[in-house]
Amino acid sequence: MTIERREPATDADERTMLEGWLDYHRQTLALKCEGLTDAQLRTASVEPSSLSLMGLVRHLAECERGWFRKVLANEDAGPIYFTEEDPDGEFHLTEADTWAEAYATWQAEIELARRNAARFGLDDTSEGKSRRTGEQFNLRWIYTHMIEEYARHNGHADLIRERIDGATGD
Repeated sequence: MTIERREPATDADERTMLEGWLDYHRQTLALKCEGLTDAQLRTASVEPSSLSLMGLVRHLAECERGWFRKVLANEDAGPIYFTEEDPDGEFHLTEADTWAEAYATWQAEIELARRNAARFGLDDTSEGKSRRTGEQFNLRWIYTHMIEEYARHNGHADLIRERIDGATGD
C-alpha cells in the first residue's frame, strides 16, 4: 500500500479546506505506519508509556467514532477498544492485536464519519452531546478538533517511527 497525501487547494472553500486538512492528517498517520511489521507497530515509544503507532491508530478510530457517530449523529455506538475498567484500552496491546484489524477498523470509522458529516452543514449543531460535558458542537468545531487531534498525535507518531527504524519526515 502506498499512501499519498494531498494538501487542500489554497483557494478551497471552508468545508473543502476542513475536510481536506482532516484527510491530510489521516493520511499522514497511515504514512507513519507504512511498511512496518505488527511487532514494530506495537512497539511502545519509551518505558513506562504504552504509546505505540498501532495504539494511536486504535485511539483515532475511537475518536472518529466518538465525535462523528456518538456526538454528531447521536448513534448508540459503544467503545471499540476501551472499557470503564480500562479507559486507555486502545493503547494496551497484546501479541494478538494486528495491524490488519486496527487499520480496517480505523478505515471503517473514517468512512462512517464521512457519511455522517455529509448530512450536516458546518453550522449545524450535533444531535448528540459530549459524554464529559453534556455540550453540543457544530460540525465546524468537530472538524477543527479532529484536525488538532490528528496533528498532535502525528507528532507522537513521528517520534515513535524514528525510534523504531530511524525514519523521519513531515
